[in-house]
Amino acid sequence: MKRFLGLILFFTQSVLLFAQETASKGLDERINNKFTPVSKAWSDFVFYSVPITEDVKMPLVIILLLAAGLIFTVIFKLVNVRRFPTSINIVRGKYDDLDHVTVDPMAGDVTPGGDSIETIRVEGHDGEVSHFQALTAALSGTVGLGNIAGVAIAISLGGPGATFWMILAGLLGMSSKFVECTLGVKYRDVGSDGTVYGGPSYYLKKGLAEIGKGKLGKVLAIIFAIMCVGGSFGGGNMFQANQAASQFNDMLGASSTSAGVIFGIIMSVLVGIVIIGGIKRIGSITEKIVPFMVGIYFVAAIVIIAMNIGSVGSAFSQIIDGAFNAKGITGGLLGVLIIGFQRAAFSNEAGVGSAAIAHSAVKTKYPASEGLVALLEPFIDTVVVCTMTALVIIITNGDGSIMTYGVKSPDGVLATSKAFASVIPWFPYVLTTAVVLFAFSTMLSWSYYGLQSWMFLFGRSKKSDYSYKILFCLFIVVGSAASLGAVTDFSDAMIFAMSVPNIIGLFLLFPKVREELNRYLQAIKAKK
Repeated sequence: MKRFLGLILFFTQSVLLFAQETASKGLDERINNKFTPVSKAWSDFVFYSVPITEDVKMPLVIILLLAAGLIFTVIFKLVNVRRFPTSINIVRGKYDDLDHVTVDPMAGDVTPGGDSIETIRVEGHDGEVSHFQALTAALSGTVGLGNIAGVAIAISLGGPGATFWMILAGLLGMSSKFVECTLGVKYRDVGSDGTVYGGPSYYLKKGLAEIGKGKLGKVLAIIFAIMCVGGSFGGGNMFQANQAASQFNDMLGASSTSAGVIFGIIMSVLVGIVIIGGIKRIGSITEKIVPFMVGIYFVAAIVIIAMNIGSVGSAFSQIIDGAFNAKGITGGLLGVLIIGFQRAAFSNEAGVGSAAIAHSAVKTKYPASEGLVALLEPFIDTVVVCTMTALVIIITNGDGSIMTYGVKSPDGVLATSKAFASVIPWFPYVLTTAVVLFAFSTMLSWSYYGLQSWMFLFGRSKKSDYSYKILFCLFIVVGSAASLGAVTDFSDAMIFAMSVPNIIGLFLLFPKVREELNRYLQAIKAKK
């Protein structure tokens, strides 16, 4: 451990010296000039847009994500609505006793309702975190800057009506999360020491092999893992560190590269301390951070809404009217619909497959139990948090002082901060705290997503483990010190490229999810 900490200190010191030496040489410009052509080509490929009308286009990847959500909602008979109370009860611990039935490995599977085969041979190690910890770990990867900055950008582009389509997309995304996270638990691997390895790479490889499509599964699993590693360093790391550093330094009035480097080193050390402990420590931290950061943001929004209670009805009227009667918005109704759908998909990542990695580490013998817990994620992220942000912006923008609908807001965080500050003058300080916490928790989750994919590609050795974690911490410093727009755009495209192999797997494996859901519901029924 001392050697490992020494390596971290050595590398962070090296990065500090490198950043200081190159700051005056236009490091950002040189990196972007070299990387922009590749970034643009890759982004154009991933976000290829299908012409809907002469003025409106919709990214193909968003169409895939929404189609998956709609199809799974129909196939599983409104699981996002009908099983919502069950999901709440699982998180509350009402059915925990179903996961504490001991099994004699020599006697075969005698667990009522069935058992995940991977956990039978190591019955004492059937997971690493609780349902609540798995939920908060996954939520910490989605609840973040997309809820603060992304919503403001969506409303500025599509007007209040974009909120309606964001909510609808969030509801559909609940079904996709249910399917992918059930598969994440069903096809996870459990090491001899109880460490869990799971996510799309595993259910693509193992699940597709089970139905006679092993070669396809291996290819899709490798593609997913490569994209996930790239996304973890960019959108899940550098972008988060950069935005947090910018907000923090703006509050302090500091804008130098050195200030960014110092912030990055502090953040990387804090992240490093947590991720060294693996998903157990990540889960224990996120179960405290996520409720707190969502709580303070939620309370601030409620205060503003309560202070303007007379405007709430008007705000909802603008949302409904704007959803179907979009005046002054490019593309009209379809333009608003696409903006809302796209922002929701970017915010909750339903169908992308990332959350299935965190949920696969849960302590359970019933894969569908965690799938049901996971469907709460898009509800909290998009239906609750995004809607709260939207209401605050719409209410405070009555005089048009925050933004002009139909004109993209250049800085989503600034617009949201301005909206809150118009009622609560000191809110920018709270927002800075929220942004830093959101960024910190997102990095924790994405470090785990990237590590799981890294070890899938390069093996489960200590060397592989430490090499990824050291690289991840170094990229935090780089992201905090530089404006790596092209690099993070490229990495964001990698994150959404993950959805292609993932959705293929979901459509091929959903019958397995139906089996697991029926088995779990039978176990609950027998318990009653």
